[in-house]
Amino acid sequence: MLKIAILDDYQNAASQAADWDSLAEAEVSVFHDYIAGSDEETLAEKLNPFNVIVAMRERTPFPASLLQKLPELKLLVTTGMRNLAIDMECARQQNIPVCGTSMVPHSTYEHAWALILGLAKNIVRENALMHAGGWQAEVGFGLKDKALGILGLGRLGSEVARIGQAFGMRVIAWSQNLNEEKAAAQNASYVDKETLFREADILSIHLLLSDRTRGLVGAPELAMMKKSAYLVNTARGPIVDEKALLSCLQNKAIAGAAIDVYDIEPLPQDHPFRSMNNLLLTGHTGYVVQELYELAYGQALENIKAWLAGEPQRVLNA
Repeated sequence: MLKIAILDDYQNAASQAADWDSLAEAEVSVFHDYIAGSDEETLAEKLNPFNVIVAMRERTPFPASLLQKLPELKLLVTTGMRNLAIDMECARQQNIPVCGTSMVPHSTYEHAWALILGLAKNIVRENALMHAGGWQAEVGFGLKDKALGILGLGRLGSEVARIGQAFGMRVIAWSQNLNEEKAAAQNASYVDKETLFREADILSIHLLLSDRTRGLVGAPELAMMKKSAYLVNTARGPIVDEKALLSCLQNKAIAGAAIDVYDIEPLPQDHPFRSMNNLLLTGHTGYVVQELYELAYGQALENIKAWLAGEPQRVLNA
């Protein structure tokens, strides 16, 4: 019998998102906890029986050292059409096709705006106060005429900029690949890096993680920001130096931050971020919406059926 593992289904959504019962003669096991938190030997032991593994992008990594410990693995499916946490070449050498799925783009920029509005309007604190019997805790701030700084004016950053413009914000942007012409095409003003950090009232990060962007927002950049400014990161945790951000928040060098992504995920329970009252936190849920689960798990199921038919599709390591 074909044995299939669905990993890291933290929200117990995979079973309802696709018709797994349509796989005749298959045994589907769903893992709701983060088993990659174990040592690699323990992880390999748990995954060893499975012929097919469905991985949620950027949760459980599959380096060569793990893939080589999984002799029964014949197909690896990842949500998304790229997954830097999988050693694609090693999988190819072991004749393991890695197949991807589509993702919905809108959920991340919607989440970025949920965080921005949560900061501006003190939503979390006001809600808690109301439930506790109180009334009006703090004064929020308006967005109109404020400077929205976009670090990375690509596909997602452009959507965040467009929404900011609808609020009447002044949009400024910078990245290593941006120029005046590209910024103007999004009705944004191109500025240099220093100006971006110095002028932004809200600075939202929308970059891919790479060697160039890792640690790009560190102590020097944070020190440039206004004391009244806010930082929002829905991109990738390591783009921001966590220690530098923690120190900045502890010293109230900026007004606050909203973070959805972290160096280590899931975020350790004792992480100092959890104790900061000027930090709005979500658990890498920026891309997680019902539509995403239905699309990604539905295509994962399609990928498995296509592979069983001898015609693998959406192969990322061909």
